Amino acid sequence: MSNNLAIFEDYKIRRHFDEKTETWFFSVVDIVQILTQQKNYQTARNYWKVLKNRLNKEGSEVVTNCNQLKMTADDGKQRLTDVANVETLLRLIQSIPSPKAEPIKLWLAKVGYERMQEIADPERSLNRARENWQKHGRSEKWIQQRMMGQETRGKLTDYWKTHDIKEGDEFAILTSIIHQEWSDVSVKEHKNLKGLKSQNLRDHMSEAELIFTALAELSTRQIAESMDASGMDENKKASKVGGSIAKKARQELEEKTGQKVITSENYLPSKNPKKLGV
Repeated sequence: MSNNLAIFEDYKIRRHFDEKTETWFFSVVDIVQILTQQKNYQTARNYWKVLKNRLNKEGSEVVTNCNQLKMTADDGKQRLTDVANVETLLRLIQSIPSPKAEPIKLWLAKVGYERMQEIADPERSLNRARENWQKHGRSEKWIQQRMMGQETRGKLTDYWKTHDIKEGDEFAILTSIIHQEWSDVSVKEHKNLKGLKSQNLRDHMSEAELIFTALAELSTRQIAESMDASGMDENKKASKVGGSIAKKARQELEEKTGQKVITSENYLPSKNPKKLGV
């Protein structure tokens, strides 16, 4: 749902939302660059390298609590980047003398507080997602389809959670089966077709792609419920059947309209400045 780039004053901060833990992770170097007020990214990177070594020698847990994720660099390539959650970043800031520390502390605290609000009241999260999509030029029709698909997806994953499917890899495997079955392309191939890298595929789907994804996942859940599917083997079967139902509907629509449902269109401004006609 969420954008993977935040703006603080004139600085870009790369970030990633982990849906499993419902946690924001931010690029440490990007935060360091703001705190040290460096326009040169490499200088900030060197600063963090020296600071990281010092903190390690001091036995600080801050570095230990940092993870690494692949994030998009300035040259467009995916590279492993040190990332940290809000709590770790707030502790890290204490080690960097900077006049920028206080405003960024307030900003990070605000991010954490908003997440707490969303956990207590999920409607806030939906409203914020709607606002973000509106800011990025999505039509109301597209937003409705995206939110409907998210609800359908949530019901399916809720079923998986209670029927011996582990979050993470097993969720991903079943999702891939459903997607491959209804679309005849893998998730990776679909992303490549649209020119996506770290972006969320669903945030770049057309209205039709969203609808057929939702149909495939709705069918999968109802099939799984009807057979009381439990564990990977049974849910794999349900996923293939659910995906095939959406596939038949897709093929029939394509035959009637003469147009392919799977499209290379996306919302990447640099590659496709025109909005999708949805």
